[in-house]
Amino acid sequence: MAPSFVASGPSGVAIRTRLKYLAPDDEKVLRVVGAHLGSLASVDLKARCRDGLSHSGGSWAVRKRELTPLSSSRWAGSITKATHDQWALARRCQLTHIQNLEAGVRTLTHRLSLPVGQKGTKGAPGGYRSRREWHAKSRRLRVLEDRLAAARADREAGLVHVVRGGKRLARARHHLDQAGLTEGEWHRAWEAERWFLAADGESGKRYGNETIRISPDGEVSIKLPAPLTHLANAPHGRYVLACRVTFAHRGTEWADRVAANRAVAYRLHLDADRDRWYVTASWQIPSIPTLPLDAALAHGVIGVDMNADHLAAWRLDAHGNPTGAPRRFFYDLSGTAEHRDAQVRHALTRLLHWVRTCGVKAIAVEDLDFTAEKTREKHGHKKRFRQLISGMPTGKLRARLSSMADQTGIAVIAVDPAYTSRWGAQHWQKPLTSTTRRTTRHDAAAVAIGRRAQGHPIRRRTAPPPAHRSDEQGHRTVQAGRRVSGREGTRPRVPGPRTRSVHAGRGANAGNQNAQHRSGRSAEHESWLQDSPPLSL
Repeated sequence: MAPSFVASGPSGVAIRTRLKYLAPDDEKVLRVVGAHLGSLASVDLKARCRDGLSHSGGSWAVRKRELTPLSSSRWAGSITKATHDQWALARRCQLTHIQNLEAGVRTLTHRLSLPVGQKGTKGAPGGYRSRREWHAKSRRLRVLEDRLAAARADREAGLVHVVRGGKRLARARHHLDQAGLTEGEWHRAWEAERWFLAADGESGKRYGNETIRISPDGEVSIKLPAPLTHLANAPHGRYVLACRVTFAHRGTEWADRVAANRAVAYRLHLDADRDRWYVTASWQIPSIPTLPLDAALAHGVIGVDMNADHLAAWRLDAHGNPTGAPRRFFYDLSGTAEHRDAQVRHALTRLLHWVRTCGVKAIAVEDLDFTAEKTREKHGHKKRFRQLISGMPTGKLRARLSSMADQTGIAVIAVDPAYTSRWGAQHWQKPLTSTTRRTTRHDAAAVAIGRRAQGHPIRRRTAPPPAHRSDEQGHRTVQAGRRVSGREGTRPRVPGPRTRSVHAGRGANAGNQNAQHRSGRSAEHESWLQDSPPLSL
């Protein structure tokens, strides 16, 4: 098992607001500037992809020098930096694609080498069910091997495939009916995605950015490229928009940075579906040392199990005992990407509010990574299961949770996800189920996750040694703290009656066990004498 650790907080901040009440001239200027800089970005990306692995700082300087007369030195720097980041992202995606192909080839090769119908083991899959399936998978193996060879050749040559505007939108051009778009709507969305209106910040400059500048009172001004300076309505080749912007989220923090002339990066973009303009401000934040694990677990922990449609959470005390009732925070992952992101954000907001009311300072989650679990060859005909794990936003959930929890002072503890659902259901689902509460498998998994974060074993009790299976040995418990002496010993017997009306150790004769006529007590073995009859009879 991998050790649990406290996840680090975010390294940057991004906030967004809408550009309301834009004048017609403002929109015209934004479209012209975005289209002009977008064409330069396309040319620069083509040049960067052509350089491949032979790229160097000198070639970067040459590209920037060629773009400067057509825009400005700062616009050229932003374009070349964005191009470099896009090429690096494409390289990382290419490596991930190669690893997925290799995993598929290994699985197919192993299963094809086994006899048809052979059952698999716990650690490896078996053979295919029929000759027909074996033949189809053998053909797919050849396809994957060809794709793998082509991907490896591209990586060795430094060749990447990048589509400015997005591959999904490019393919939608050939399936407009399925995408629900007309040809004109597609062209507007395609042009908007290929525009470039982003500028990096500079500390020490006025309001933290010389290219796209937003003053503390919300005035937005843009430094126009050299060929478009005739569109300026302010001195020094700048264009000032007629609208004013305000940031509702982190607005005070943004205003403090702008007033102190600290670097803030801006990006202007058009949502073609809604026909609305937005501005996104982003900046880096200093890294804060993570809280030690013991300090984060001082007040207990809340274990969280992520599922396809909800988050299952349960609070655990400092000794690993589940307290209270489980909570579930539902979300809907259907629809557009914006809708799914909003659903995840709202579910995490409700979770963090509940954590704050409980007084707990830590949340335990699984360190999930379904990179090797999504392959078609690993799960075979289990299409619904593959769609289930592919639809779980594990990366987005981690990023959202670490960012939102950092603002509330709550630590996020990542644990090894191995067997949490299976062992949680085995050891905790039945004991936590009562006549008034139905404990699900996911609730039990949340308890297992929280106990693993605390360093406790998931098992509720440690079984006695095999040589002692009678009542003489008694049960041993591991529910006490790890440093408590006698933690592994037998539970002490509490004197008193075992009834619902009188609690143990609280009866009138709780301290005198001989006064209670039970089997095996000393009162049963005393000599018996009959009293003499009264004389009045």
